[in-house]
Amino acid sequence: MTDLAFLAVAPSRLDPVKLFLDADIVVQVVMAGLLLASIWVWMIIVSFRLRLASVNRKCENFEEDFWLSETPEKLLGERRRNAAPSAAVAAAGLAEFQKSTKGGKFDRLGTGQRVALAMESQVAAEADSLAQRLNFLATTGAVAPFVGLFGTVWGIMNSFFQIGQQQNSSLAVVAPGISEALFATAIGLFAAIPAVIAYNRYSHLVNALEARLQRFADRFHAQLTRELEQR
Repeated sequence: MTDLAFLAVAPSRLDPVKLFLDADIVVQVVMAGLLLASIWVWMIIVSFRLRLASVNRKCENFEEDFWLSETPEKLLGERRRNAAPSAAVAAAGLAEFQKSTKGGKFDRLGTGQRVALAMESQVAAEADSLAQRLNFLATTGAVAPFVGLFGTVWGIMNSFFQIGQQQNSSLAVVAPGISEALFATAIGLFAAIPAVIAYNRYSHLVNALEARLQRFADRFHAQLTRELEQR
């Protein structure tokens, strides 16, 4: 009769809220921290995707106008407020070119090398600035499973402690605590898996953008060196 009564009130599926509320305070803190990390991960995923699309669009528009313009200096002045990475790369190269050639005599080879170095440095700076927020994704992907595992180990230790306190090794005594403990690992994986996937994907896209900026810098450098040869 007791077994029938237990089956009548036993839940038919896991209740995450109940697992959280019934867990030990340490496990609750671990779960709460992982949930906050998961929310922040998804905020980064969505915002970075929107930012990357905006940056690519600005670069495409700027480069299209740049190669058609006969006065790059004027175009850079108009585009500077839009903060297109391509504009920053072109501005760095043009600034170095003007600085190196403003005197009466200049070294063509040295000027070309300095212009290339200025643009390469700006390309790296733009890529680093864009990828800065990806560090949190990498950290969450690497650390979250271990944080969840810590909560699980603590919860299992607490379950074994309850066995000793109640002098009862029945599965009904330890099963709830073990379920709550394993839920911490599940939340850790819930935070880590999308973080790792997004980090790998976005790192590839940032590398692709960096390669695009480098190709733009190489093309602009070739144009500037041709102008050097004519002086």
